[in-house]
Amino acid sequence: MQYHSPQCLQAVICDWAGTLVDFGSFAPTQIFVEAFAELGVAISLEEARGPMGMGKWDHIRTLCHQPEIADRFVQAVGHAPSDADVTALYERFMPLQIAKIADHSAVIPGALDTLATLRAQGLKIGSCSGYPAVVMEKVIALAADNGLQVDHVVATDDVPNGRPHPAQALANVIALGVSDVAACVKIDDTTPGILEGRSAGMWTVALTCSGNALGLTHKQYQALSDTERRAAHARVAAQFAPAKPHYCIETIAELPGVIDDINIRLRLGERP
Repeated sequence: MQYHSPQCLQAVICDWAGTLVDFGSFAPTQIFVEAFAELGVAISLEEARGPMGMGKWDHIRTLCHQPEIADRFVQAVGHAPSDADVTALYERFMPLQIAKIADHSAVIPGALDTLATLRAQGLKIGSCSGYPAVVMEKVIALAADNGLQVDHVVATDDVPNGRPHPAQALANVIALGVSDVAACVKIDDTTPGILEGRSAGMWTVALTCSGNALGLTHKQYQALSDTERRAAHARVAAQFAPAKPHYCIETIAELPGVIDDINIRLRLGERP
């Protein structure tokens, strides 16, 4: 037998919040603020966005390890945050998240048309998220009500290690029957999600304007002038640069053009 490099893509693996649904990725960030507030610890929305893309327990632990937040925690609770405190915060976070996920469940404009275009080309649609399975059940149901369905979903607690580790992306490869990781592209609005795809050996596409990094609602995004939009795209793309995504685009609506370009590169013998 002889190895043959793939000639075209077989699957795309999408993130959820900030990629397919919830323009600006508000559902998780706002709930982090509220969960910490229940303990008397104030964190800003900008601080809450910092570790976005990680599994939610790891996200909370990362926040607790930030010196300024840790100091506030000590002042409010009386001791430095421990893993037990992280778990307690996570247990506060989960019911809040489940209760309010519907408030930020709108499908991102362009997502439905993009997925239809990709399916017409024979591509399979995988997905993964920093949400645990119990939250993803609700996210999936709400998305289906809005006409959005994917072929496979991997939640962060479905694998031993969530993002930035490659396990969730690779679990999609197995479930979808993809023959080569080089025939996959990972789309995400966070650095851990891009690193996940990179570590899995896939092509990667970073979304600069629909997700966590820019943090605007779709209405606010639409209100930007062309100059402001280009500046925002460039600023967020620079933030993604250390993760080395293969492409940076504003929203998933631009993905079909990227898919065409990757297929050309594959036919020329390039790999991620």
